[in-house]
Amino acid sequence: MENEQRILTLYGLFSFTHEYWKESSDAQKSILHSLLNAVSQAAEKTWFYQVYPTQSTYDILIWSNIHADELDAPNRFMEKYAEATNPFRRYIHLKLSFWGVTKPSVYSRAKKSSQELDPFTDSRKSYFVIYPFTKTTEWYLKSREDRQLMMNDHIRIGKQYLEISQLLLYSFGMQDQEFVVAYEMENLPLFSDLVYELRSTQARLYTLSDTPIITCTYKTADQLINIFTGQWNG
Repeated sequence: MENEQRILTLYGLFSFTHEYWKESSDAQKSILHSLLNAVSQAAEKTWFYQVYPTQSTYDILIWSNIHADELDAPNRFMEKYAEATNPFRRYIHLKLSFWGVTKPSVYSRAKKSSQELDPFTDSRKSYFVIYPFTKTTEWYLKSREDRQLMMNDHIRIGKQYLEISQLLLYSFGMQDQEFVVAYEMENLPLFSDLVYELRSTQARLYTLSDTPIITCTYKTADQLINIFTGQWNG
């Protein structure tokens, strides 16, 4: 299982600047179209999402994915991403990014779950939630068997919500959080029910942090451009 192909995912949370909103609608469309096209060229698969107004700090999410088996793959991707976004920094700022790589779960015996989210499919569900989290030191000091027992309960609850898929990234030593899990679904209130139920599991005692939670909605590039076009002189 350790030979399973790794994926590197980056979630870029962007906000538009005052300079962007001062431009004409036609200029805004041109800027945003050029940005989305350029950043798409940096990755193997790219998806776009509307964040505002679920968060006041960010306007859009750009989700980028590459296969990361080659040692130089992360380096080349980060270089391309910077080159793609740098020309637009007068108009849009990368306010926050989460990223990490996939690897086989140590708690699930199944090689691949039907609820595992595939970044390289040709379609997306309507709602997307990014959930970064870090475990306590006490969690890692517990025995492998104790952790497995608690995660079995966690997995059992998750399997009751088959409509919700997820992608787990490992960020140890690469960002402040240890994990980034993304959830995808058509029924947003159902996802809230899942999180509520997971709060009552024993493993919850060993969560050190799990914010900020980012909720957004899937959009095509054209839809995103139409939503975020219009002068604002505030």
